[in-house]
Amino acid sequence: MKAIIKHHARFLRPNPEIWLDYNYHVTNPSVQQPGLPYETLNGNLERITYQNDETGYTIARLRRPGEVGEITVVGNLLGVNVGETLMLHGLWTLHPQYGRQFEIRHFSIEAPTTIEGIRRYLSSGVIRGVGTRTAAQLVEQFGVNTLKVLDETPERLRELPGIGRKRAAQILAGWEDQKQIKEIMFFLQSQGVSARLAGKIYKAYGDAAIGIVRANPYQLAADIDGIGFISADQIARQTGVPADSPVRIRAGLLYALEKLAGEGHCYALRDQLATETAEVLHLEPALCQAQIQALLDRQDLIQDGDALYLRSLFTAEIKTAWHLHRLFTTPADRIANFIETGREVIDQTIDQFSAIQLSEDQKAAVYTALTRKVSIITGGPGTGKSTITRNIIELTLAAKHSVLLAAPTGRAAKRLSETTRLEARTIHRLLEYSPATGNQFARNAQNPLDADLIVIDEMSMVDIYLMHHLIEAVGEGTHLVLIGDVDQLPSVGPGNVLRDIIDSGVLPVTRLMTIYRQANDSYIILNAHRINQGQLPEFPKESKDFFLFAENDARKTADWVVDLASERINNKFGFDSRQDIQVLSPMHRGEAGVTELNQRLQAVLNPPVAQKIELRHGSRIFREGDRVMQIRNDYDRQVFNGDIGTLQKIDLDGPTLSVMLDGRAVDYDLTQLDDLLHAYAISIHKAQGSEFPVVIIPLLTQHYMMLQRNLLYTAVTRAKKLVVLVGSRQAIATAVRNQQVRQRNTRLAQRMRALLLNP
Repeated sequence: MKAIIKHHARFLRPNPEIWLDYNYHVTNPSVQQPGLPYETLNGNLERITYQNDETGYTIARLRRPGEVGEITVVGNLLGVNVGETLMLHGLWTLHPQYGRQFEIRHFSIEAPTTIEGIRRYLSSGVIRGVGTRTAAQLVEQFGVNTLKVLDETPERLRELPGIGRKRAAQILAGWEDQKQIKEIMFFLQSQGVSARLAGKIYKAYGDAAIGIVRANPYQLAADIDGIGFISADQIARQTGVPADSPVRIRAGLLYALEKLAGEGHCYALRDQLATETAEVLHLEPALCQAQIQALLDRQDLIQDGDALYLRSLFTAEIKTAWHLHRLFTTPADRIANFIETGREVIDQTIDQFSAIQLSEDQKAAVYTALTRKVSIITGGPGTGKSTITRNIIELTLAAKHSVLLAAPTGRAAKRLSETTRLEARTIHRLLEYSPATGNQFARNAQNPLDADLIVIDEMSMVDIYLMHHLIEAVGEGTHLVLIGDVDQLPSVGPGNVLRDIIDSGVLPVTRLMTIYRQANDSYIILNAHRINQGQLPEFPKESKDFFLFAENDARKTADWVVDLASERINNKFGFDSRQDIQVLSPMHRGEAGVTELNQRLQAVLNPPVAQKIELRHGSRIFREGDRVMQIRNDYDRQVFNGDIGTLQKIDLDGPTLSVMLDGRAVDYDLTQLDDLLHAYAISIHKAQGSEFPVVIIPLLTQHYMMLQRNLLYTAVTRAKKLVVLVGSRQAIATAVRNQQVRQRNTRLAQRMRALLLNP
């Protein structure tokens, strides 16, 4: 039986010595049996060893009054901070590996009453603008009355040296914010929401947060990044929404479609949607079927034959097909002079001015791009995509025409810039995306991009949403060239745009098959193409850039990865372990997964030392010198999903982190740390559009769910100079044999063909 979680919060005023008494109750009949030796103990929370940000399960160390040592406590401790005094109710247990520990059943938080407890509490980052140094100043000046001063006589902050009116106001604002957020946080925890989201909810709703949550908990899933349907549904059930409520079922249907979209699908069949929703809600499919029509009547769902779409996805797919047809068939042509010039003259110009001799296929690709208003160029590594791109751009510029270049991610755009020696932007920046205008694109059908030629690289990463916004912003007569490797992993978002456009057979496609960029002793490109053709990679003794360390055991595989990344590759080849080497894992979980490898690699490549400041955020420890990655697009600060940099400085008075990304410092406060992950190891999906001097790829049979040809192919093609596979030969063979690209429910190709026949 699942634990039934009940919470009760009681705010005591005006006594500032006990400013909050928060009782957390857990009842689990399968565990809490009559007669168990429950005990109550109190103490100061010294440190959090581990905390799951979602479930709240915590392993922590507690120091009891008058005792020298610390005890281990385990259980749900969402919302607690280091330095707080806890009253715990639970029982002692004996863990077979970790020994004696106290399992928490209830807890309450009390105001810290000792100088050290207050100092540690204020230093924990709970108050914006107060870090280690400021906390020490406060307790030195006001002692055990520090919290009372903050509550009742905050003007006394001016008594501290170096704290003026502005700084005192900042500290007071942080103190008031944390009190308000804490009240909301405790309420939300009582409804099953994790503590890390409380700040986001308060920022979105302010003082109205509790009222909104009570009135319509499903609104959280729509408004708050990080809260999905599951969390909202838990809140709804806590507040009394029946399991078979039409409101709940309709929300569940939309969630099921969004979940399928997260797996790449643009639509679901009716029975499929009802079944998926029923599994999520633990209801009969017939109940879900009955609510589908209600969503269709409200136009939250769109029916297209036997397919059911979210309205946004239906619009994106329909309009993408229509705009592609519009661009391709319009009589207008901003570079029509190339048609008049003729193929022979263009080929002669290429021969005269190109630094590299192009093949006939490559020349044909250049000519098609210059004379057809939409064209696609696809091919694997070393087949000349970059060479063709340069020639297209140079000929266009030489004819006095304008060119715009873009790619889906910042790293891909940077690579395109390096290839062409021209400015390339992310597609979002190209379309002038602005959160200030309601997350809209300034460039659209009414305000199209002003260019004669637009080149988009890494098209395999573009999902149907982004393609819709891009294609409607391309004006009449502009030439659009789409470049990408169709055999790589498809986009993370819904759709399979590049493959669908190619499969439609409507637009001109150049498929590059011949390998041109390959040194005689290089195996990276050779093996990439072998993998793509269903052949096992080769590991000859003479290879200098492609190696296998065969190992079947997950723990030993992880040991090899750590040793290679920290020592062997640096010693053998001279690559910088902290800058040049990237570990790419198929999965996040497991001993050879991203999470575990990041912890181990951080311990070796950036160990804790006295002069390096560190900051704990949930279960993660950020340390100066860490390799980190941004995991969401933030257009206000111009940092993008997949950007990798170095944590340069931690300011505990903020507390803020300063990260060096592409040569500029970007600051992060506590509310933005969920956007930052360690990047000693990253997933293969996150590596799309990037290149690294060296990649290390752990591959095991336990990764079977992810072992696909395009995944291994994508990982191998991320390396410029060296690939090292570590793991099982059987896993490699499984990945190479598995050429079944997971079918995505899309109809872009059919819609494009239909428009050709019935414009």
